[in-house]
Amino acid sequence: MGDNRNFLIAILLSVLLFVGWQHFVVTPRMEAEKARQQAISEQQGQPAGTAATPGAGEGARLPEVSTLAPSGATITPTVLGTDEALAQSPRVKIASEQLDGSIALRGARFDDLRLRQYRETVDKTSPEVVLLAPRGTAKPYFAEYGFVAAPGVAAKLPGATTPWTLENGSTLTPETPVTLKWDNGEGLVFHRTISVDQNFLFSISDRIENRSAAPVTLYPYGLVSRTGKPEGKSFYLLHEGFIGEFLNNGEQTLKYDSAVKDGPKTVSDTEGWLGLTDKYWATTLIPQTGKPFVGRFSAEPGPGNDPARETFQADFRYEALTIAPGQSATVDNRLFAGAKVSKLVSKYRDEGIYRFNLLIDWGYFWFLTQPVFKAIDLIAHQVGNFGIAILIITVLIKLAFFPLANRSYEAMSKMKKLQPEMERLKEVHKDDKMRQQQEIMELYRKEKVNPLAGCLPILIQIPVFFALYKVLFVTIEMRHAPFFGWIHDLSAPDPTTIFNLFGLIPWAPPAFLMIGAWPLLMGFTMFVQQRMNPAPADPIQQQIFLWMPVIFTFMLASFPAGLVIYWAWNNLLSVLQQGVIMKRQGLKIEIFSNLGLDKLFARRGAGGDRS
Repeated sequence: MGDNRNFLIAILLSVLLFVGWQHFVVTPRMEAEKARQQAISEQQGQPAGTAATPGAGEGARLPEVSTLAPSGATITPTVLGTDEALAQSPRVKIASEQLDGSIALRGARFDDLRLRQYRETVDKTSPEVVLLAPRGTAKPYFAEYGFVAAPGVAAKLPGATTPWTLENGSTLTPETPVTLKWDNGEGLVFHRTISVDQNFLFSISDRIENRSAAPVTLYPYGLVSRTGKPEGKSFYLLHEGFIGEFLNNGEQTLKYDSAVKDGPKTVSDTEGWLGLTDKYWATTLIPQTGKPFVGRFSAEPGPGNDPARETFQADFRYEALTIAPGQSATVDNRLFAGAKVSKLVSKYRDEGIYRFNLLIDWGYFWFLTQPVFKAIDLIAHQVGNFGIAILIITVLIKLAFFPLANRSYEAMSKMKKLQPEMERLKEVHKDDKMRQQQEIMELYRKEKVNPLAGCLPILIQIPVFFALYKVLFVTIEMRHAPFFGWIHDLSAPDPTTIFNLFGLIPWAPPAFLMIGAWPLLMGFTMFVQQRMNPAPADPIQQQIFLWMPVIFTFMLASFPAGLVIYWAWNNLLSVLQQGVIMKRQGLKIEIFSNLGLDKLFARRGAGGDRS
């Protein structure tokens, strides 16, 4: 068979590889981890999903969502507007080059945060992206730090409703931290200093003074909670939901869609981080390195099982902290709340946050995805355009595999040169298929032609295709990155369509008819490349591959425009390379002749009737 069959086989094998990996590797790992957690829970004599705090003593458990943050676990009957909800508490303003927002003094909550450098749409005047939102709005999303008393001990400790006061500072900026204070009236005084760097990392330092006559034992905690899932549909190739990286427990993830039914998930460790991640944004808790803690992912169904009101919470709690009379203690934490910028999360990893670069979902093929992204990002900063960077990286990949591709195209050119002789052998042995195949294989051996060599360029292109797809899909650097003309966002599909004459007709076609200019160009280049290759021997295969460019045009029309541009450009380079080789071997390049449309639509049987 010709290389077209090999192309189909390559695609099928790639799909089988992904499905097989998920079924035979990922799913068993998830089931094994779930079974391990169940076994640990049964050994400790407690329900699955809860865990004793290390060194906390009998009865000390990670509190449920409603225990830690009762006001965050439900939505108030009346949904408030953002301004009205913010007015429910005095606030400390947050102002930096990257962030707008405020901290609620009621509970010292991080519940009002907007990202100044990111807009909701490609329109520069559209609203800033809102990351955190206060209780009372339609979708509360906040982070909070507090303390839990030891079991059986009644003590007034700061939590979700504590009225903190501003002790030092007025506005939180990278240059000016603020300090909050709360006195419980029983001898405990809490001072909380909050600072923020030039990007999205907050530092929270709590100093607790025990002015009473008795020692006090408490458990510091941190949580991030949200109501409702992020807008938009979920994707198989992208993780959204709970995420954590731990020194002794590795990566721990739980998707939003499965969190409620799968129940709580707990981890005990001394280093790591945990939180909630969306496609481009994340809010993560970063406990103090070297200090034992128990982390947990938990979710609760919404009232009436309303999925829009499901509550998701990532939290952690340290070991018991005992403060003697007249003494003080300090607890340090960090909070990341912002955009998942590759260089930034890598910088935080280098500064000591354990494997923080994995906050970005690079996928199972990270060894391809990360180098492809770094190369594109580096080139884009030199040329000033990610679209141009994609074109350049495609040329570089072509150059890297030039010798291999050359041998492949030479083999295909030899195959095309042998087409007349192959047709003759088929005609001579048309009644003996076995003999026909033997003669053709003997012809290949005699002419030193490998019929499988033609699939090598496709096999090279497929992993790069998936790596680039992942890069365009998950990296925020590609979000709203323009190309030229009508492509204002390389991570979004081509917005034009031939079915309204690319906008000349005032009509918005349905989604399946959104076939833009770049997908059409990609389909055309694929058709040209196909016509330069040897035709399949089987007439049915000829008809299938004749329609393949059309099928791919419709299929890739919904893919990111950057990916379609890459495919079209790669096809064009392949056509030029193959054309040069065919000329060198004395072959005539026939693209538009003998299209075979007459065979496609020809009626079978005599008299024009179908048999």
